[in-house]
Amino acid sequence: MGFSLITTYPAWLLILCVLAGIVFAGILYYRDTDHDFSKLTLRTLALLRGVSVALIAFLLLSPLLKSTSRYTEKPIVLLALDNSASIRMGKDSAFITKDFTEQYGKLAERLSKKFEVQTYSFGDKVTKGMNATFSDKQTNMAELFSEIKDRYSNRNLVALILAGDGIYNQGADPLYVSENAPYSIYTVALGDTNQQKDLLVTRVNHNRIAYLGNDFPVEITLSAYKLSGANSRVTVSSGEQQLFSDNFPIGDQQVTRTFTTRLTASKPGIQRYRVAVSPVPGEISTANNFQDIYVEVIDGRQKILLLQAAPHPDIAALKQAIEKNQSYSLETKMVSDFTGSLSSYSLVILHQVPSLNDVGFQVTNQLKTVSVPVLYIIGSQSNLPAYNNLMAGLSIPQSTGNLNEATGIVNPDFSLFSLSPDITQILPEFPPLNVPFSQYKPGTAAQVLLYQKIGNVNTKIPLILFNQGVDRKSATITGEGIWRWRLDDYAKTGNQFAFDEFFTRIVQYLAVKEDKSQFRVIVKSSFSESDAVEIDAELYNDSYQLINDPEVNIVITDENKKSYPYAFTRTSNAYYLNAGSLPPGDYTYKATTDFAGKSFQKTGMFTVMELNMEAMNTVADHTLLNTISARHSGKMVYPSQLSQIEELLSQRDDLKTIAYTQKRYTDLVSYIPFLILLLLLISAEWFLRKRNGSY
Repeated sequence: MGFSLITTYPAWLLILCVLAGIVFAGILYYRDTDHDFSKLTLRTLALLRGVSVALIAFLLLSPLLKSTSRYTEKPIVLLALDNSASIRMGKDSAFITKDFTEQYGKLAERLSKKFEVQTYSFGDKVTKGMNATFSDKQTNMAELFSEIKDRYSNRNLVALILAGDGIYNQGADPLYVSENAPYSIYTVALGDTNQQKDLLVTRVNHNRIAYLGNDFPVEITLSAYKLSGANSRVTVSSGEQQLFSDNFPIGDQQVTRTFTTRLTASKPGIQRYRVAVSPVPGEISTANNFQDIYVEVIDGRQKILLLQAAPHPDIAALKQAIEKNQSYSLETKMVSDFTGSLSSYSLVILHQVPSLNDVGFQVTNQLKTVSVPVLYIIGSQSNLPAYNNLMAGLSIPQSTGNLNEATGIVNPDFSLFSLSPDITQILPEFPPLNVPFSQYKPGTAAQVLLYQKIGNVNTKIPLILFNQGVDRKSATITGEGIWRWRLDDYAKTGNQFAFDEFFTRIVQYLAVKEDKSQFRVIVKSSFSESDAVEIDAELYNDSYQLINDPEVNIVITDENKKSYPYAFTRTSNAYYLNAGSLPPGDYTYKATTDFAGKSFQKTGMFTVMELNMEAMNTVADHTLLNTISARHSGKMVYPSQLSQIEELLSQRDDLKTIAYTQKRYTDLVSYIPFLILLLLLISAEWFLRKRNGSY
């Protein structure tokens, strides 16, 4: 390691530093001829003081200490082993899990004499070390290459030896991810490429959400290989109850057949159904003879009421957009025919209600007694004074009856909900709406989503705005003609996705019920068994400000009544829990806390879903392994040829130790040895003066 000093100032300034030390020492020790010290002591003290002052003056030049170090790095060879469950589903599983694992470990030991060797295992995640349990539920080969890139970029990595069956069911295509790998890749082909006798549930198509009391379809695809003449039976069950069954006669060496049935959503919550096919003698594995599916059964849809003063094409456009979302049940009526109660709805949409012909006043009067959210759509037949009395966050003084044509400009400061880039891009291109010509006065609590653009003039007049009142949320579309938006969306894109999503976002924001509770627990309804169960919690004081002073505890209970107690960790102003991975099954939880003399608790449930992806494909893909090796100057070998990789590496003359030079710059004022030297000089001067009786 070498050292040198550098500075950005001219070198002649060093002379001034030395002169400063000489002058300072001269003034202090040669200002008169009457001294208490001997000449030797005097000269020593002057030297110490001069050097100290010169060094301190030198620090004013901001010098840097340049250190140069050299080190070498041996060629790095990585050994990666596929740790997924598909490895032990082949006929050679006993050999791989014992003999091959030992041989692979010994290969690493032999290579470590010449190379720097690191070992990894990969499956649903990448771990360091050769973890040969073969229990991972998924295979993400792409993550292995991403991990190598992150860890060994710009290092002397020369080769990767990858042992696996070539099957991946998670992540990107490993051919694509490894495309620019700067190292050689050698592969060891495990597993069997021959299709064995097997019967499996290939795929189950089903609804993720169903509504209580409704039927939902289930489509089951079964495959059978080399089981000609056998007979099986497919069943669908929930717990101990069998819901569907049918015979599956296998008449050929390779058969794929699809069964369809309809199930009834009879209970709310996450419901687990098992699709199974009865085993047949001679199967290589029965782990793929079933699949569990999970359906969230929702207890009732949100009811939306759309009232119109008169027939209008806007109604059809809104109806088609809202009814695409199965979470909503839309009821459309003429306002003159409505005699029900508004309180039974999650959202009321009023199209030109109240109107000029005095229709709809019984509805607006009822609105004053309920807190249901409202979406107002203003048009040429709207009674603006009556609308202004509804305190919807916008006042539109009575106009002359003239209408303007206004397109929409997205307000970048709107924060109530987000819009996708596709929507924000296409909204200004939609045809104009017909809006009243008047002076618009938004309320202080209103937030504008779209401003009006009249001709080529951008205004601050609201086209669509939202208001949060004391007891209700409301929104106002200040023009009619939104049916043209849906037609224009189809003309531009060939579909109405942007229009439908835009109005779905509006409806979702208005119809969602606000949680007014002070203690809240946020958790997903389902996790896969490879996921960590993460739960958030929030606690509010009486002013609805987030706090996290008291401790929050939670008890998670599984189907066997076994309890797992946890304590939440505090974040900046809330709570967070990572309970790790849990076994598949249904779980309930109870979270509790105490604050200001009150006890709070929240209960709920979630499901951990079993993964069975590794059993869906047991045929090894050696073509993929061979292609990866061929593209990266490597070779694919079989377990019995493992020694060939060692020979190939030893024959390469490009695998050499690399020497690196590293330069480092450090401020001299931060360099500890220099500060110690300066302290020693000052201390030595003080000691000599004290020793000779001076101050």
